[in-house]
Amino acid sequence: MSKKDLYRPNVAMIIVSSNYPDVKEIFIAQRNDLLDIWQFPQGGIDSGEEVEEALFRELEEEIGTKKAKIIAEYPEWISYDFPERIAKSMQPYKGQIQRYFLLRLKKSAIIDLATKHPEFISYKFVDVDEVLNLTAHFKKSVYATVIEYFKKEGYL
Repeated sequence: MSKKDLYRPNVAMIIVSSNYPDVKEIFIAQRNDLLDIWQFPQGGIDSGEEVEEALFRELEEEIGTKKAKIIAEYPEWISYDFPERIAKSMQPYKGQIQRYFLLRLKKSAIIDLATKHPEFISYKFVDVDEVLNLTAHFKKSVYATVIEYFKKEGYL
């Protein structure tokens, strides 16, 4: 297996509210299995699935709505390694390689975390500069890189 094959293809999303661009708060959700961990919605890309198709499927599976519009896309794949305690349950993968999107919820979107396979127990919208204080340590460098890119491009 090549090094590339050790990273699970994944799609991730930074979601802003329907009040964007007037208000630039970012959606984060609290995991149901790691209670002090907040993160962006994300999920695997199924074999044969297009990235944007996976994006909207995961959006609905994780927060109960597809009612969002793509504002921007991070221009390249970005990866991170799982911490040892998580890597054991994710074998054969050592981490994830992700495609990030910036999404704006539509005014008609209703967030419902009580999905078929709930991953989150709570959510909130926070200031862009507060996100990194709340998220998992092993994802912080990826989050920081993507947020900085969207800031530099004038989106956040």
